Amino acid sequence: MSDHPAPRPRPGLRAALFGLVVAFALAACERPDPLQTQRLLVFGTVVDLSTWGVAPRDARAAFDAIDTRLRQWHADWHPWQDSPLARANAAFARGEAAALTPELVTLVQHAQAAAQASGGLFDPAIGRLVELWGFHQETRPAGPPPAPAAIAALVKQHPAMEDLSLDGTRISSRNPAVALDFGGIAKGYAVDRAIEELRGRGVHNALVNAGGNLRAIGTKDGQPWRIGVRNPRGEGVLAALELRGDESVSTSGDYERFFDWQGVRYHHVLDPRSGFPAIGSMAVTVIAASAEQADIASTALMVAGPGEWLGVARRLGVTQVLRIDERGQVHMTPAMAARLHFEVQPAPAVEVTTEP
Repeated sequence: MSDHPAPRPRPGLRAALFGLVVAFALAACERPDPLQTQRLLVFGTVVDLSTWGVAPRDARAAFDAIDTRLRQWHADWHPWQDSPLARANAAFARGEAAALTPELVTLVQHAQAAAQASGGLFDPAIGRLVELWGFHQETRPAGPPPAPAAIAALVKQHPAMEDLSLDGTRISSRNPAVALDFGGIAKGYAVDRAIEELRGRGVHNALVNAGGNLRAIGTKDGQPWRIGVRNPRGEGVLAALELRGDESVSTSGDYERFFDWQGVRYHHVLDPRSGFPAIGSMAVTVIAASAEQADIASTALMVAGPGEWLGVARRLGVTQVLRIDERGQVHMTPAMAARLHFEVQPAPAVEVTTEP
């Protein structure tokens, strides 16, 4: 061993080495983590945001921006609390026009097109029926169902999206029974805008899920995003889907907002033709190009029921559909059957259906 002490680094060299260590530590802190997630409570549901391969700081900034936008839209689009939409609904009843935000104008335009394409099976103008049934409340109604005469009186007035007229940001209705409730389109629209926000920030791999209305882009570590389709009458997941690239999924069912009365289940997906909850289906799952399209289609197909769902799907431009009827029988289009994987054993019997 040498008797000479080890040379000490010169002051300048010590500072340079310290700077390199700090720079390396900071770079390590900003290295993208595999998965970043955030859970929000908005639109009366849970919204889950997930990104893959994004630095934590960048993911947080994106999540915060999305949270701000969604909360503003929730406030603007609420049909029953003080909001531009609620004020428009009140104006319709008085035979007056009202001002809308630009986003609400877009929602009205999209909803009018969807109502026409679905033959009126999707129609957000039936807000007064939603209120009559008690499904406008934050808590689940307990029953009993409304009096049939009250339902018939509203249906007879035939509130519909076609009753609305837009003049710039001003809206009016020739039918005082119209009240807008965008529950069948708002979440899908918001999910699409959230994906746009993420893409605008350079995020290429993400999933946004708003209470069963979701859209996935890219992959998760090079593998497809894997999602579950809920069992409408049992625990856990009925089936799984793998999403890759840019795909959206929406499920409408009779198991989220409902009440039971004297042995009958009454759920929130109302049929504009009858004024009663749609019959014939427990749940409908749709894969589509956008979350808005999937949201609209799953609602319309839930209303369409056994005899019309395939024709309505074609008119709405969707080819991948899973429908579970009121007996629990599973029906699928060929395109959906080619990719759905059942998670339950034994797997249910499936009827793969095409239009004649």
